[in-house]
Amino acid sequence: MTVDTDTAQVPSPFKGLGKKLDAKIVKSLNNITGRTLFPYQAAIVRIGFSLTFMLYLIREWPHRLELYGTTSPWSFDIAQRLIASNGAFTVLLWSDSRLWFELVYHGAILASLGLLLGWHTRTMSLLFMVGVLSLLNRNVLLGDGGDTLMHLIASYLVFTRCGKVWSLDSRRRERAAAMNRHDSNPTRVALWVFFGVGLAVTSTTGFAQLSWGWAAFLWGMWLVQAMWFWVQWRGFPELRALLDFAANLVHNAAMLVIAAQVCILYAAAGWYKIQGPRWEDGTALHYPLNLAYFRPWAPLSQALDNNALLVTAITYGTVILQVAFPFTLLNRRVKNVLLPVLMAEHASIAVICGLPFFSMAMVFADAIFLPTSFLRWFGSRTAAAPSRLVERVRRRQDPNAVEV
Repeated sequence: MTVDTDTAQVPSPFKGLGKKLDAKIVKSLNNITGRTLFPYQAAIVRIGFSLTFMLYLIREWPHRLELYGTTSPWSFDIAQRLIASNGAFTVLLWSDSRLWFELVYHGAILASLGLLLGWHTRTMSLLFMVGVLSLLNRNVLLGDGGDTLMHLIASYLVFTRCGKVWSLDSRRRERAAAMNRHDSNPTRVALWVFFGVGLAVTSTTGFAQLSWGWAAFLWGMWLVQAMWFWVQWRGFPELRALLDFAANLVHNAAMLVIAAQVCILYAAAGWYKIQGPRWEDGTALHYPLNLAYFRPWAPLSQALDNNALLVTAITYGTVILQVAFPFTLLNRRVKNVLLPVLMAEHASIAVICGLPFFSMAMVFADAIFLPTSFLRWFGSRTAAAPSRLVERVRRRQDPNAVEV
């Protein structure tokens, strides 16, 4: 039997492909588990949504009892029957007393502030989620669309390491590293003990009306925090590496879910609009511009509505942007051009239609797709703004001063 030597010497095009694929898979797994991906995007989402909810609660503070409290038309009994049917979570239905409501409402404001500043973000993110769900599920008749997004993002933030940058936690870690000492903070332990005791007391006394799922989740989060404390105290490097591995994996998965949620939101909104006759004929914008509820600046709304060509262009443009947005993520340049347009659209909705908190939620949800380089530049400029302001004031007071 003879062998064609020329054919035998030709290298296979698949030679080494397995090794290359293995190397790429290993590299991808290392990136997913070995690093906290998109820390700046997680930070801007954390800051944005906590700021949005805090400002909303502060604005509605004079009307809090009518909206979510003891004098709400959506009474305590009606809310109880609804929660019993849909299984939603809210601690406001544990008691109908005024004192309990005030504790929850003002506690939600404090949790939003703590998450905004990045102060013990693991604990604050959980309390922020509890505050958001408790208040928004208490009265389902309120909301402008942004409340649904707030529900979702508040739940996802619990699983992210959103305090890696732009937080008091990160500053504390940097100072501890600069001083070559362990990042030990007794406040973390005090918070853990306080909320563990509170959860145990409310559960054993029957005050906390928790389903088994929510009880397992809250106790599970408490136990995970206890595990972190134990590993840091005992100084097991292998276990610490394993916990970091798991935390990075959960964080990266949560960030992917947030990004997917925003894409689904735009795609669903765009395709539903296509099915509406008012969006098909280009007149959809005309109707909210003539509703008193969406006309905080009546002359501005009237001037916009008088331009039929502009109304039609905005109507069709909105549908095109929303349908196309998920596909633009495949091209970075197109995405970076379209993203500011979407943010500008939401900013205009805040002004023209009087929906500031809906627009804020959408803008900060869009921010997850901002480039890391831009966010780092923006963060450095923002951090340097106070020193620049002080320098300008000093120069005005002393024009002959020389900058050091």
